[in-house]
Order: sequence, then structure tokens, then C-alpha cells
Amino acid sequence: MDNMPGFEESYLGQLRKLVGSRMLITSGVNAVIRDDGGRVLLIRRRDNLNWALPGGGMELEQSVYDCLAREVKEETGLDVISATLFAIYSEARFVRKDMWGNYSQPLILAFRVDEWGGTLSTKTDETVDARFVHAGQVPEPYEEVMEDLARFDRQVILK
Repeated sequence: MDNMPGFEESYLGQLRKLVGSRMLITSGVNAVIRDDGGRVLLIRRRDNLNWALPGGGMELEQSVYDCLAREVKEETGLDVISATLFAIYSEARFVRKDMWGNYSQPLILAFRVDEWGGTLSTKTDETVDARFVHAGQVPEPYEEVMEDLARFDRQVILK
């Protein structure tokens, strides 16, 4: 069904085996990581070659924070030291169709990574590139996330 490493063993992969392409609610995270100059880290996904914020789906027996740390590590090689939740996206308008024709309504928790460590890996099992870009260069699907982060005033934005 999917050529991503480990998809068949992932929680979503196991669900898809059981329910096929039926609409699912999926949970996951996005990470906004900035360098000292305020630039935003983007990764280029291996599966579809799209530029994206680091992030991905939650696995069973994993906390949201563990999901954030795992996804950032897998996609960038970086370690999340501290992060702040700033938005939750769950509206029906976020329903999406993946490259295999499966529909899902995501429940996405967006985090600002306040402190991180390690060395950036530009290629991983899940990415073919990673780089810091100016906020205006963040691709269209993530513009709203960046706008919400700019509006964030310590109260989580719910959409």
C-alpha cells in the first residue's frame, strides 16, 4: 500500500489493512523549528517530494510530546529539548486525500520548538533534503500555521 519505511507496521498502516480507504480521524504533529536568524526548518519528504514542516502521525502507546520528538528526530536528526503547543487543527476543511486515495480528517497539534539540539541531517529515511528558509518561503499548506504562530499569545488556537 505504501512504500514509506515501516508504514505497514505503523498504527495507520495497521488500521488501513483493517478498514481500507474508509475515512479515518488521524492524529499527528507539526513542528516549527527556527534557527537563530528566525528562519524556519522545512523538510522535503521522500514519499511525495513536497516541502513540509517536520511532523507526522502518532503511534500507539506514545505521548504527543514523544511523537513530536520522534518525528523531528526521524526527519531532521535534531533533538527536541522543549516545545510549546500553539494550535490544534481539526476542522472538516482539513480533510485530505493521500497519494493512495485514502481520506482522513487529521487532528494536528502544532508545536513551536523552543529549544533543540544536535546536527541537522539533510537526508534521512523519510526526507531527501532539509533546510532553513525565510518565513515567506514556507509552502502554502503551512502558511496558516505560520500566521497562527505569529498570532499566538499563550492561548492555544483551536480550529
